[in-house]
Amino acid sequence: MPPLPWSEIDTVLLDMDGTLLDLHFDNHFWLEHLPQRYAEHHGISRAMAEQELLPLFREHAGRLTWYCLDFWSAELKLSVVELKREVAHLIALRPDADRFLAALRRAGKRVALITNAHRDSLSLKLERVELAPWFDRLISSHDYGFPKEDQQFWLALQQDFGFAPARSLFIDDSLPVLRSARRYGIAHLLAVRQPDSRQGPKDTGEFTAVESYPALCEGLC
Repeated sequence: MPPLPWSEIDTVLLDMDGTLLDLHFDNHFWLEHLPQRYAEHHGISRAMAEQELLPLFREHAGRLTWYCLDFWSAELKLSVVELKREVAHLIALRPDADRFLAALRRAGKRVALITNAHRDSLSLKLERVELAPWFDRLISSHDYGFPKEDQQFWLALQQDFGFAPARSLFIDDSLPVLRSARRYGIAHLLAVRQPDSRQGPKDTGEFTAVESYPALCEGLC
């Protein structure tokens, strides 16, 4: 990827899961651990659990409910937060993400974490990985009532955090979210090539991809 025009960027907005943290935790939880524990709790087979869960997942994908642990706990009659704690040892920083965050701090950029993760999920991850000191703000889309896929999220974020879209960089592993940010006018956008360390590289569509965080530091300090 070509060097970023850091002199034209005042604010950096960063996703959490798949961008700063390895997406393996979330993929393993939703696709492996939760179906298994759901099957055990309800006394059904793993295959039957998946038949019940996967249509629900597809129905809520991209909505705020998809990211809401309170919703899933009520829907599935399970404590999703407690189930996440059972596999919390899998929560991990992506390679050199902390090096990039330190470089942003030294360069004096305003930096916000913006995540669709529920506040309970965010808190659990902050217990395992020390991210908070690098950020001016830690923002969950649940604070605004709209996921990042919705233009209302960006409007609420701008009113709350006061960033200039034309002078902002946003990095995310979700193409629908990046396209939403582009519609809102955020000028500098990057996708993530391999959000899950246990899976291969992904197609990032029309977006330039982050291959490694050290490469982003070029020209930053």
